[in-house]
Amino acid sequence: MKSAVDKMEAEGDLIGDGSQVHRFPTIQGRHKDLKSVSPQTVSRLLAGKYDDVISGYQIIDCRYPYEYEGGHVKGANNLHNEALISDLVNSLRGTDSNQRNILIFHCEFSSERGPKLLRHLINLDRKLNSDRYPFLFYPEVYLLDGGYKAFYEQHRSQCNPRNYVPMLHQDYSKQLRHFRVKSKSWTAGDKQSMRSRRHQTNTSPLKMCLW
Repeated sequence: MKSAVDKMEAEGDLIGDGSQVHRFPTIQGRHKDLKSVSPQTVSRLLAGKYDDVISGYQIIDCRYPYEYEGGHVKGANNLHNEALISDLVNSLRGTDSNQRNILIFHCEFSSERGPKLLRHLINLDRKLNSDRYPFLFYPEVYLLDGGYKAFYEQHRSQCNPRNYVPMLHQDYSKQLRHFRVKSKSWTAGDKQSMRSRRHQTNTSPLKMCLW
């Protein structure tokens, strides 16, 4: 365990489990604790330029459904709250897959919702695998720099439909209020669930948090 930690500290470009370097070129984004990729890199990914070095990928669109339906990166999945992200991680419990399934998160600008949900996934992944560190379900995760807005402006031919609905669009003010209220309730429920799981973990022989 100590050797894995030392290796990751010595080689800053290793993925979360310390097994190898990041497959995508990263850039300096606004969030120093997260690895960011450019819209051009995601465009190349969609075009199959990385098929020979990865097993698979998912693009996680953290915007609200009306934004996603108004236009999104081709093939992206709309997971816009912590409960949905928790389901994504929990779906792999009990597995030992070594496939390189990469996740790329984004929201409208990748300034708040995307980074928040990406951090939620990272923290939950670490907690669920604390007994077999440094194993992770999703060791390689990224944030799309500039979010959907930047991608749409540069690569709209790879969006479906080829459109962009801002979160604050005046035609969707009712939906915005609805999802903001829902997001708060989902967050509260997820925290309660996490407290329950933490209590169960504390009753086991392993009580040491590795992060």
